[in-house]
Amino acid sequence: MQTIDRNGNALAYAYVPGSGPTIVFLPGYASDMSGSKAVAIDAWARGTGRACLRFDYAGCGASGGAFEAQTLASWRDDALAVIDRVTSGPVVLVGSSMGGWIMLLVALARPELVAGLIGIAAAPDFTGWGFTPGQKAILQKEGRLEQFSIYAPEPTVTTRGFWESGEANRLMDGPIDLAIPARLIHGQRDPDVPWEHSLKLAGLLRSDDVQTVLVKDGDHRLSRPQDIALILRVLEELLGTDPATPS
Repeated sequence: MQTIDRNGNALAYAYVPGSGPTIVFLPGYASDMSGSKAVAIDAWARGTGRACLRFDYAGCGASGGAFEAQTLASWRDDALAVIDRVTSGPVVLVGSSMGGWIMLLVALARPELVAGLIGIAAAPDFTGWGFTPGQKAILQKEGRLEQFSIYAPEPTVTTRGFWESGEANRLMDGPIDLAIPARLIHGQRDPDVPWEHSLKLAGLLRSDDVQTVLVKDGDHRLSRPQDIALILRVLEELLGTDPATPS
């Protein structure tokens, strides 16, 4: 594992050199590069000779910084900094949950670099639809919100700064000017991000090369062995089957 410095925070990353576009995994909210999907993609890349980049946003995982000081825009800029300084040539962005929102923001900022998009339960604009009016009122009044999490023993914390940054970077109110091949994978038993959002996103993307894959019994994480196998098949199809020598 290596690091780069951004605004005084050491951003941790793991880079696998290889052929073809670099696969860049973008974690979800309060997640990191050690999750099962990221690790599986890394292992697949190593075995097939593909280039792959995993990293942690500031305040998450092995990266420095205070979690509650971060915003959606700052995490987008973390992603851009790591991509700009570690990779060369085209990238394929794989965004999980909130990472799917950052995936779109990165692609809009670097359209000339991005060769493909894979959203896994992508959650763009969740600061708009993911909170009740009462929760938004708490964020505005108190500056932070704690919510019970089924994924971790600690509550999930959202700050007013993050929420306001999200509202300032909403994308789903009109066409999204990305003419990039995209694959959107979503479980229909996702309790956190309605699968219909992936259908809406597919319609808003300017690209004609967009496919939505629905997993009827899939949950939000899509981390079961069969889910990960599906993600890897979609990734392989999007990248193409050019022969490569494993490193």
